[in-house]
Amino acid sequence: MQEHPQEFDFGQELRRRRLEAQFSLEQLGKRVHYSKAQLSKVERGLKRPSPELARLCDAELNAGGTLAQLLPPPVSHKPLSTPDGDDEVWLMYLDKDGTSSFQPVKRRSFMTAGAASVFSLHIGDELLAVETGAATLVEASRVLFDQFRRIGQAAGPGSVLPTLIAQAHSLERLAGRAGSRTRRDLLVLASRYAEYTGWMAQEAGDDSAALWWTDRAVYLAQGGDDTTLASYALVRRALICLYGGDTAQAVELSGAALRSGAPPRVRGLAAQHLAQCLAVEGDYDATLRSLDRARELLALAARHSEAPVLGASHVPDVVEMFTGWCLHDLGRPQQAAELLDRETARIPTHALRTRSRYGVRRALAHAAAGEIDHACAITTELLATVGAVGSATIVADLRRLTKVLGRHPRNAQVRATIPRLSAALTQPVSCAPATRTASQASTVESSKGHSRA
Repeated sequence: MQEHPQEFDFGQELRRRRLEAQFSLEQLGKRVHYSKAQLSKVERGLKRPSPELARLCDAELNAGGTLAQLLPPPVSHKPLSTPDGDDEVWLMYLDKDGTSSFQPVKRRSFMTAGAASVFSLHIGDELLAVETGAATLVEASRVLFDQFRRIGQAAGPGSVLPTLIAQAHSLERLAGRAGSRTRRDLLVLASRYAEYTGWMAQEAGDDSAALWWTDRAVYLAQGGDDTTLASYALVRRALICLYGGDTAQAVELSGAALRSGAPPRVRGLAAQHLAQCLAVEGDYDATLRSLDRARELLALAARHSEAPVLGASHVPDVVEMFTGWCLHDLGRPQQAAELLDRETARIPTHALRTRSRYGVRRALAHAAAGEIDHACAITTELLATVGAVGSATIVADLRRLTKVLGRHPRNAQVRATIPRLSAALTQPVSCAPATRTASQASTVESSKGHSRA
């Protein structure tokens, strides 16, 4: 087709490689679980090939990623920069209907909008106790952080974000009144709260807020003499770019973090996400090498564990889990399904968010492998939990699953599952940010201008 020359090239190359492998359209269709008619339209340039089809055909025809590379490059989304400045205040809106939002604004704009309507919750100027009291505060806040992460496994982002934001602010403000050692501990802990806040913002579907909080975490960590988060921020940005379809930028960011002088865990996570990018590009050998590198680095990190841990904390073997997903992206869904079956069974029962995320990926792998009834059974078990935890990343995988199942409209299990899937996809992800005036909601104000980290 004239409008999509690259996609037409894809069809020609697919046909050439199919004939070279001596497969008929029907034979290849059975191997990749697409119909003969669908493949025919792709080969003739009448139907747009999906990345999934490209990867499946790459694997079946031993094309080494050639077909995936013929697809048009994704649109790149330039990340927003982090607002900064000593005159910034934070506004948190808490409505009686349970919704909430967060907005950093300039102090002058805030005062103009009507500061008289705001109740001020001011932390006093008294110094923290330099020994027992300060140590207790750090220890208790650390325990709270673990509990918030556990709550985040069982509830939507909107249930934990307001508290995480308030806690990050409180720790930063208290750090300004502590001795040097306690100050460092408080700022590093505040940075971990901010980093987790960024992840919850991403789960709520707000990538801009996720980037804002990631940069905020770096700012706080540097104030506590911790340079780890500067490299980890590259990993987080890489993940956002990967989910947004900008694989090239994700590769660049992951590689930069891997080459940095960061601790083994951060570099291990970078290698892991680099493997994801390479899998999307169809490079099988490079993907496995990167996964091996991730395994080595994370094993080293386990012997020198840091707390709180960065990245996934509820997956027993994160590299094995990601290996399963990489195999799916490499067009090997049967191998992926077997690995995801084993690793998902090892996730703690209380980690509902993690079980939902990898459970949906497991269902997607089984569906791509042609095990439609089993995929539907897995999906049915997950839908109630998926709705409870609220996750934009899980919803993205549910959309992919819906498309795969939709290729089998005559299957009775598919006909029963699709309406429930559609209902789950129409549920809004909680905690979408909004811009409102202070008079419309209860407001918590915080300033970052008087406790430079």
